[in-house]
Amino acid sequence: MKQRTLIVALVAVGIIAAAGYGIYSVGMSQGMKTAASAGASEGSQERKVLYWHDPMSPGTKFDKPGKSPFMDMQLVPVYADEAGAQGGVSISSRVQQNLGIRTAVAALGDVAPVLEATGSVAWNERDVAVVQARANGFVEKLHVRAPLDAVRKGQPLADLYVPDWVAAQEEYLGVRRMGGPGLDALREGAVQRMRLAGMSDAQIQLVESTGRVHPRFTLVAPIDGVVTELAVRDGMTVMSGAPLFRINGLGSVWVNAEVPENLAAQVRPGNAVEAHAAAFPGRTFKGRVSAILPEVNAATRTLKARVELANPGGALVPGMFATVDFSATARRQAIVVPTEAVIQTGKRMVVVLAAQSADGKQQLTPVDVEIGAEANGMTEIRKGIDAGQKVVVSGQFLIDSEASLKATTTRLAPGAASATHTGEGKVEAIGEGSVTLSHGPIASLGWGSMTMEFKLPKEGAPAGLAPGAAVSFDFMQAPGGEFAITALRPAADPHAGHAK
Repeated sequence: MKQRTLIVALVAVGIIAAAGYGIYSVGMSQGMKTAASAGASEGSQERKVLYWHDPMSPGTKFDKPGKSPFMDMQLVPVYADEAGAQGGVSISSRVQQNLGIRTAVAALGDVAPVLEATGSVAWNERDVAVVQARANGFVEKLHVRAPLDAVRKGQPLADLYVPDWVAAQEEYLGVRRMGGPGLDALREGAVQRMRLAGMSDAQIQLVESTGRVHPRFTLVAPIDGVVTELAVRDGMTVMSGAPLFRINGLGSVWVNAEVPENLAAQVRPGNAVEAHAAAFPGRTFKGRVSAILPEVNAATRTLKARVELANPGGALVPGMFATVDFSATARRQAIVVPTEAVIQTGKRMVVVLAAQSADGKQQLTPVDVEIGAEANGMTEIRKGIDAGQKVVVSGQFLIDSEASLKATTTRLAPGAASATHTGEGKVEAIGEGSVTLSHGPIASLGWGSMTMEFKLPKEGAPAGLAPGAAVSFDFMQAPGGEFAITALRPAADPHAGHAK
């Protein structure tokens, strides 16, 4: 009986063990399938590469991998899932306040490049009248007796006595008194001789209408203006064709503005301008660029822009100084930011974009831009950012324009500026105050293998150090942005002392 019970118990245990093994096998098989499926799914999701760049010069982007043109290293890919953090740094609102970082919004606004030049007022040489003697004669009376006297159109200038007119007029009057047919030709000839003597049609008609000789005539001003040249006096004998008076109009004047050579391309004939004179505060004189004189002043490197200004009331007179604004009609719509937001780093122009990250911190990202005109504290951005984006307008003292943008923004993180990094490599060359090393990856900076120059400490390189030596070294980034060696030792002795 006991033996039968024992046999039954053993059979039951065997059945339970077989069932458990079956369940375990099925579970393991299913688990392996699920893991394989998950692995295959994960492997199929490849990371998307946006572009390649050199970490030491992140502003330049490349569309394919290869060797960096700046450093002896391979280009590093930038993936879509990490592009937002490339070249940027996140800071909390408290740190932002402590650093005094302020932001402004890039917006559409009027852009008017400020181009002003000073010059002196001069006569408008196109508004000139010269009064000449039409025949030999004598000055009997001079009505305008001094240069720079103002005259009005039609005002008497001088009375002349012309003896040659007497004979021509008497001949004409004699022919007119003669009677009989066939005298028309004689009469016409007498009229022509009066014209040849210098008489005008009006003077000839006066002789015809009065029937008497008029040996005197009065010179009158042909335009309003100022007598700038006076070449006669009472009693003088004048010759036919001699200039007696030169009259300059004051309805318009010239301003010969000195335009810097590098800005001359922005000034074109016909451009509208506005001018201001110190003698008339708050008053604006309008005009246009008449010509750009084809001559450069070798001493001041300026060209003269001849500006013609309307001169109501003759307010402007030659010799006055005037400031000419050439940007009166050059306004246009463009994206503008405060000028202080633009960082000049050699040939590059950079602004630092500010955006809110998912964790509530401020994300600062340097961006290369192309700038245009600058006026009234605002600078035009032609390329690089869009309207509505925030830019940093203060706190740029933290950005070292001589270092790469990646290293610059890394120094904004707490403790990054004073961090010491370690690497191993081979000495390529030793210069005066510097050493060139081919080193492996620097994990603390995210660098790949490359060859670069480091600044040596004041004590110089260790004695016996020569090109080709394998070394391990410690370095940190100096305030000027360059990387300086703090410790240099043979690679086989990692505990050796600092460079002496």
